[in-house]
This record gives sequence, C-alpha cells and structure tokens, in this order.
Amino acid sequence: MSVQEALPQEIPEAQAVITTERFTLRPLERSDLGLLERYLGDLRVASATRVIPHPLPPEYVDNMIHRAQAPNRTEDYWAIDGSGKGHAEVMGVIKMQRLDRNQSEIRYWVAPAFWNTGIATEAVDAILAANPQGASDVYAEVFQDNPNSARVLTNAGFAYLGDAETFSVSRGAVVPTWTYARKMAQV
Repeated sequence: MSVQEALPQEIPEAQAVITTERFTLRPLERSDLGLLERYLGDLRVASATRVIPHPLPPEYVDNMIHRAQAPNRTEDYWAIDGSGKGHAEVMGVIKMQRLDRNQSEIRYWVAPAFWNTGIATEAVDAILAANPQGASDVYAEVFQDNPNSARVLTNAGFAYLGDAETFSVSRGAVVPTWTYARKMAQV
C-alpha cells in the first residue's frame, strides 16, 4: 500500500446540483472522462477556449476532473448532463471561477453535436439564477470570432464592457475578445 492509499480521501465541499427543463448541471465525475476527452479533443471545441490545448495531452481531462473535485478549489465545474431527459450524459461543461471582492467569472463550452440548440443559453441562465457562488458580479469573455457565444451572454443580461485580448493555448496565439459583466441581484 502506498502512502497516498493510506491517507483518508478528502471529500470536496458540496457543489450545487441544478435542474433545468432539458438537463441537470452536476459536478464532474470520474465517469465523465471518456466523453470529456472526446469533446475536448475536438479542435472546434478547443479553439473556442483559452486553456484547452490541441492536441489534447493524455492526462489533461483527468487533471481537470481532479481539480474540479478538490476541496480547496477556486473553480466549480458542472457537466451539462441530459441523461435524465434522454440526451447525452455530457453535452458540455459550464464553470464559475471565484474572483476577488465577491465576483465570479463564467466560462462554458458545448459539444458540437449540441450547437445551436439553446443548451448554452439554458445552462448560463440556470447558473445565474442559482448563483451558487453568491457572486455580486459575474464576468465573461468570448472570442470575437464566436458571435453565437456573445449572443448567449447578452441574452442572459450581460452588458458589454469592451474589447480585450487573451492567449488561446490551442491556437497558439493572442485572440481578440469581447468582455461582459452582469450585476447580480442581492439576496
């Protein structure tokens, strides 16, 4: 038995499960590994993100799931799980990262088979309605060559803040972005 096996497993702090009409947003699970590798290995998905490399390294998704389950995480990941409604077990992922001053940043991607079906819009709306991190402000950015993702944000009540740029690992280049913010209702 290794030292790691002898130590008790730390259980992550509970993460909200959010149900919508078409799917459930639930924490990532080890069983998601295969579908996540398949989707994140798709250049169309990777190139729409900042951090997903292409080609996908062998341990990338395993490490992502490990970070998502860590008790001291600063990011919460939810699988967009349609299995309860006859759809795929993972249709995409949405995540919120905790920022300073009670703020969060939202990021999301949807598998190409579910593009233009309203899945991203419904997932963003559900996360904002639940506001699981209790954020007072939520920020987001999209690449300027992805106007559909920008429309998801504006439809969810985000206001355009301005142009910026960020490095995309899969593209190996700096990419122009649009930045958005939404003030959340205080409970």
